[in-house]
Amino acid sequence: MLRALALSALFLASLAAPAAAELRLLMVEQPGCAYCARWDAEIAPIYPRTPEGQAAPLERVQLRGPYPEGIELGPRPVFTPTFILVQDDREAGRIEGYPGEDFFWGLLARMMTETGEFEGQETR
Repeated sequence: MLRALALSALFLASLAAPAAAELRLLMVEQPGCAYCARWDAEIAPIYPRTPEGQAAPLERVQLRGPYPEGIELGPRPVFTPTFILVQDDREAGRIEGYPGEDFFWGLLARMMTETGEFEGQETR
Protein backbone atom coordinates (compact mmCIF):
# COMPACT_ATOMS: atom_id res chain seq x y z
CA MET A 1 0.00 0.00 0.00
CA LEU A 2 2.79 2.40 0.92
CA ARG A 3 4.59 1.58 -2.32
CA ALA A 4 1.46 2.33 -4.35
CA LEU A 5 1.09 5.70 -2.63
CA ALA A 6 4.73 6.56 -3.34
CA LEU A 7 4.37 5.63 -7.02
CA SER A 8 1.18 7.69 -7.26
CA ALA A 9 2.93 10.68 -5.72
CA LEU A 10 5.83 10.37 -8.19
CA PHE A 11 3.41 10.14 -11.09
CA LEU A 12 1.48 13.23 -9.98
CA ALA A 13 4.72 15.16 -9.44
CA SER A 14 5.86 14.31 -12.98
CA LEU A 15 2.60 15.73 -14.35
CA ALA A 16 3.05 18.99 -12.47
CA ALA A 17 6.71 19.50 -13.40
CA PRO A 18 7.34 21.15 -16.77
CA ALA A 19 9.18 18.86 -19.17
CA ALA A 20 12.63 19.93 -20.28
CA ALA A 21 12.86 20.93 -23.91
CA GLU A 22 14.38 18.36 -26.20
CA LEU A 23 17.56 19.62 -27.85
CA ARG A 24 19.52 17.95 -30.62
CA LEU A 25 22.18 19.05 -33.04
CA LEU A 26 21.81 18.15 -36.70
CA MET A 27 25.04 18.04 -38.66
CA VAL A 28 24.34 18.44 -42.36
CA GLU A 29 27.21 16.92 -44.31
CA GLN A 30 28.14 15.43 -47.66
CA PRO A 31 30.82 13.05 -48.93
CA GLY A 32 34.11 14.74 -49.77
CA CYS A 33 33.53 17.75 -47.51
CA ALA A 34 36.96 18.72 -46.16
CA TYR A 35 35.51 20.81 -43.33
CA CYS A 36 33.24 17.94 -42.30
CA ALA A 37 36.33 15.72 -42.11
CA ARG A 38 38.13 18.36 -40.05
CA TRP A 39 35.17 18.56 -37.63
CA ASP A 40 35.15 14.75 -37.45
CA ALA A 41 38.84 14.77 -36.50
CA GLU A 42 38.73 17.66 -34.01
CA ILE A 43 35.29 17.54 -32.40
CA ALA A 44 33.42 14.29 -33.11
CA PRO A 45 35.47 12.06 -30.77
CA ILE A 46 34.78 14.26 -27.73
CA TYR A 47 31.39 15.79 -28.57
CA PRO A 48 29.22 13.09 -26.91
CA ARG A 49 31.18 13.47 -23.64
CA THR A 50 30.85 17.27 -23.42
CA PRO A 51 28.02 19.15 -21.67
CA GLU A 52 26.88 20.32 -25.11
CA GLY A 53 26.84 16.77 -26.46
CA GLN A 54 24.95 15.53 -23.43
CA ALA A 55 22.33 18.28 -23.77
CA ALA A 56 22.03 18.13 -27.60
CA PRO A 57 22.93 14.72 -29.05
CA LEU A 58 24.32 14.77 -32.58
CA GLU A 59 22.29 13.51 -35.52
CA ARG A 60 23.93 13.40 -38.94
CA VAL A 61 21.96 14.28 -42.08
CA GLN A 62 23.10 14.24 -45.69
CA LEU A 63 22.86 17.58 -47.54
CA ARG A 64 20.35 16.22 -50.03
CA GLY A 65 18.37 14.45 -47.30
CA PRO A 66 16.36 12.80 -46.17
CA TYR A 67 15.80 15.14 -43.24
CA PRO A 68 14.11 13.94 -40.06
CA GLU A 69 10.33 14.09 -40.29
CA GLY A 70 8.39 16.52 -38.19
CA ILE A 71 11.16 19.10 -37.80
CA GLU A 72 10.52 22.72 -38.74
CA LEU A 73 13.69 24.09 -40.32
CA GLY A 74 14.53 27.44 -41.85
CA PRO A 75 16.02 27.56 -45.34
CA ARG A 76 17.40 24.28 -46.59
CA PRO A 77 21.16 24.18 -45.94
CA VAL A 78 23.45 24.95 -48.86
CA PHE A 79 26.89 24.62 -47.22
CA THR A 80 28.47 21.71 -45.41
CA PRO A 81 28.86 21.29 -42.66
CA THR A 82 25.83 23.13 -41.35
CA PHE A 83 24.99 22.59 -37.69
CA ILE A 84 21.33 23.12 -36.84
CA LEU A 85 20.29 23.28 -33.21
CA VAL A 86 16.79 21.86 -32.87
CA GLN A 87 14.63 22.57 -29.82
CA ASP A 88 11.34 20.70 -29.54
CA ASP A 89 11.41 19.90 -33.29
CA ARG A 90 11.96 23.54 -34.35
CA GLU A 91 15.16 25.15 -35.53
CA ALA A 92 16.62 27.26 -32.74
CA GLY A 93 19.83 28.32 -34.49
CA ARG A 94 22.50 27.28 -36.95
CA ILE A 95 26.19 27.46 -37.70
CA GLU A 96 27.04 27.41 -41.40
CA GLY A 97 30.47 26.00 -42.04
CA TYR A 98 33.11 24.91 -39.56
CA PRO A 99 35.10 27.92 -38.34
CA GLY A 100 37.53 25.84 -36.30
CA GLU A 101 37.44 24.30 -32.86
CA ASP A 102 37.69 27.52 -30.82
CA PHE A 103 34.92 29.34 -32.67
CA PHE A 104 32.68 26.27 -32.93
CA TRP A 105 32.42 25.75 -29.16
CA GLY A 106 31.69 29.42 -28.52
CA LEU A 107 29.03 29.67 -31.23
CA LEU A 108 27.39 26.44 -30.11
CA ALA A 109 27.35 27.46 -26.44
CA ARG A 110 25.80 30.82 -27.34
CA MET A 111 23.05 29.17 -29.41
CA MET A 112 22.34 26.62 -26.70
CA THR A 113 22.28 29.23 -23.94
CA GLU A 114 19.76 31.29 -25.95
CA THR A 115 17.33 28.34 -25.86
CA GLY A 116 17.09 28.74 -22.08
CA GLU A 117 17.72 25.01 -21.67
CA PHE A 118 21.50 25.14 -21.30
CA GLU A 119 23.83 27.10 -19.08
CA GLY A 120 26.94 28.27 -20.92
CA GLN A 121 30.18 26.53 -20.08
CA GLU A 122 33.62 27.98 -19.60
CA THR A 123 35.75 28.34 -22.70
CA ARG A 124 37.63 25.18 -23.56
